[in-house]
Amino acid sequence: MGLSNAWAAHGYALWGELKYPPGFTHFDYVNPSAPKGGEIRLVSNLRNSTFDKYNPFTLRGSAPAYLANLMFDTLLTGSLDETGAGYGLLAEDVSAAPDGLSVTFRLRPQARFHNGDPVLAADVKHSFDILMGPHTSPAYKTILEDVAGLDVLDERTVRYRFKKPNRELPLTVGGLPVFSRAWGNEIDPKTGERKTFDQVVMDLPIGSGPYRIGPVRFGRDITYVRDPDYWARDLPVRRGTANFDRVLVKIYRDNTARLEALKAGEFDLMRFFSAGDWARRVNGKRFDSGELVKTEFTHRLPTGFQSYVLNTRRPPLDDLRVRQALGLAMDYEWMNRQMFYGAYQRVQGLFGNTVCSAQGLPAAEEVALLQPWRSQLPSEVFGPAFAPPRTDGESSLRANLRAAQALLREAGWTVQAGELRNERGEPMSLTYLDSNEAGARVVTPWARNLEKLGITLQFRPVDFALYQQRLRTFDFDIISIAFGGTHNPGAEYADLFGSQAAKTEDSGNLAGVSSPAVDAIITQMTSARTQQSFQAACRALDRVISHGHYLVPQWSATTHRMVYNAWRLARPEVMPPYAAGETWAIDTWWAK
Repeated sequence: MGLSNAWAAHGYALWGELKYPPGFTHFDYVNPSAPKGGEIRLVSNLRNSTFDKYNPFTLRGSAPAYLANLMFDTLLTGSLDETGAGYGLLAEDVSAAPDGLSVTFRLRPQARFHNGDPVLAADVKHSFDILMGPHTSPAYKTILEDVAGLDVLDERTVRYRFKKPNRELPLTVGGLPVFSRAWGNEIDPKTGERKTFDQVVMDLPIGSGPYRIGPVRFGRDITYVRDPDYWARDLPVRRGTANFDRVLVKIYRDNTARLEALKAGEFDLMRFFSAGDWARRVNGKRFDSGELVKTEFTHRLPTGFQSYVLNTRRPPLDDLRVRQALGLAMDYEWMNRQMFYGAYQRVQGLFGNTVCSAQGLPAAEEVALLQPWRSQLPSEVFGPAFAPPRTDGESSLRANLRAAQALLREAGWTVQAGELRNERGEPMSLTYLDSNEAGARVVTPWARNLEKLGITLQFRPVDFALYQQRLRTFDFDIISIAFGGTHNPGAEYADLFGSQAAKTEDSGNLAGVSSPAVDAIITQMTSARTQQSFQAACRALDRVISHGHYLVPQWSATTHRMVYNAWRLARPEVMPPYAAGETWAIDTWWAK
């Protein structure tokens, strides 16, 4: 459906039709008659599992795991068995304008906040203004950059205006959290002024989601309690979901403590990211008795692009040849065999497992987007799609290291007295920064290979607060980040790779990519009128970033590795293809 057609419906689809028609009763993947009650006991899914605030939107501090999902409803909500679609939650109706320059949402009259107040257009506007303000993550400003403003048309109707047509924006604004104007609105007795949003720290959030905050033991756990009067419990998009009366999230010191607690039966469900743990340590009497079940759920989620990020703001990482040489020294095939039990696939680019992934030679439409920037791009961008170097079959680590040496020589680096030095006699010494000491194990084989080239790669573990601070200010050489994937890349890629974000502290552009070509292609991606031109722009972006060697690709898995307590939890038979691990269980499982 082109942007020339108006859209007014119970939901909005990025391309073509919605899977679920008007009047549908529930999503296919839920049990609509799942019993309510009981408790699910989880561990935090965050890298930093302790928390010091209840406000998930401000910059400083850490909020508890799952809070934003459980407590804040949005205008639209997605389904887990299709991509690029949103169905009315707080909104009963969504209308996209024929010119693609606005979208109008009409709120449901029954929508209520936890304090009993109705959810009104003024609350939607207040939430938008706060998210666009100075006290929230700059990522909001980036993904909403093409939003010109929000008009309150009447008590329950809002219209978002866009600076230019962008098919994804109705889904983006429809997915923003909506919170009450009353949250943190008290007057500070000391100053006589209202608090600014960054001072709303421990005030209990006033959202409209299915759960509220219950008992909290700081440093140990937090319990979310189901709201028995949850306003949306009988809506088709919510039927069969939020089945547990209590969601308890426990905090453990480290992975070892977590794993031992799981085996001791202290909680009910855990997702595994370590292939070593999964292969060797997920066992014991509770597994033998059938109480704990170890299973892999196959999904169709994008692989994302977990990578080592090279900070190009710093020499020598500002030289493409140096970055390419670093990538040639990584022996992924050896690591997968020796360290990962063959459990992973190598990340190939930005959009693995989606139709946006670049393949083979660029098609005519991709070349048309790339051609104006030919003089600024590596010639490889116009050749075959990027494939990471291999060390199996006809390829070898030795040949890769020779190729790396040649690139380094070309970039002015030569071996002098066993050390790689530039023309000024300075050695190449880089630091890998991590917030987890266990990271040393994975980075050591790469460091050993770099040593053969005369490059020193030091491992530097720091505590999580300092790690966050250094990422915020781009104070690092190399880090490792698991970037999530998407079927519908949009304005968030300007935060990851846009020139403006490269200069903005706390942005997602950790690599410091600053390229007019990338900016232009992301603009084409977000303003595409047809699915064909959208995919061409995505693939062109994939080529430019991959051949720019800003990232050294790591690995991904096509399954969720999970252990759950089969004596306490029941689940739908089939996992929907686009479900993300633990949240699928929280949303759709139920207590036995």
